[in-house]
Amino acid sequence: MTRLTPILKSAMSHIRDHLWPPVCAACEAPVLSDIGLCPECWDEMSFLGPPQCDTCGVPFPFDPGAGALCAECTRARPPYARARAAFVYDDASRGMILAFKHADRTDLAPVLAAWLARPGATLLGDADIIAPVPLHWSRLLSRRYNQSALLSNYLAGAAGVRSVPDLLVRKRRTGTQGGKSRAARRRNVQGAFKVTARHVRLLRDKRVLLVDDVMTTGATLEACSRALLRAGASAVDVITIARVVTSGL
Repeated sequence: MTRLTPILKSAMSHIRDHLWPPVCAACEAPVLSDIGLCPECWDEMSFLGPPQCDTCGVPFPFDPGAGALCAECTRARPPYARARAAFVYDDASRGMILAFKHADRTDLAPVLAAWLARPGATLLGDADIIAPVPLHWSRLLSRRYNQSALLSNYLAGAAGVRSVPDLLVRKRRTGTQGGKSRAARRRNVQGAFKVTARHVRLLRDKRVLLVDDVMTTGATLEACSRALLRAGASAVDVITIARVVTSGL
């Protein structure tokens, strides 16, 4: 039976690909791999990587050297230690992310997690705990899943790091951040998160990798990071599928 296992797995894979052929994660055109984009979408996607701010991960137009910070992080360091994203949140990536977030495209979770593992390799290697940004219970009830929790579970499994999907709780329904100014976004989520009481001891002196879908101004991620640090985390890193970039590319 042991010898037959690889053969059976291969046969099942062929059957699956015949019944449900792999498609592009962005436009759903046929592709050769389950984890991939079609050539057209690949060309349009703006993947992120060095050179970038050592803290928030915003891309630089040139290489200023190791450890360089962007102007915003130089003025005021965020509470998290490092933030990284797979690609820019723009016209090319928006539809895919919104489908994952709002249209039940949970099948995209392993694809997106695989892309996150590249810019997040160092962060994953340093993490003691991986946790998602939480939804309010009423939002979770209507959506039926937390897209960030799906990502964090896949990442934790691949990296061999403990996943704690309920590490944080959203104390109140904060409403959408869309359309709000930076200051309004910060006010909207101020004090909105806390560490679940039964996980406080687990969190003590641990480095947490916080997972979310998109970083816009960073207000939600900063609020979560502050809650984790107040409860005893030694440091917090952040990883998102995409981030808004207003300059630097």
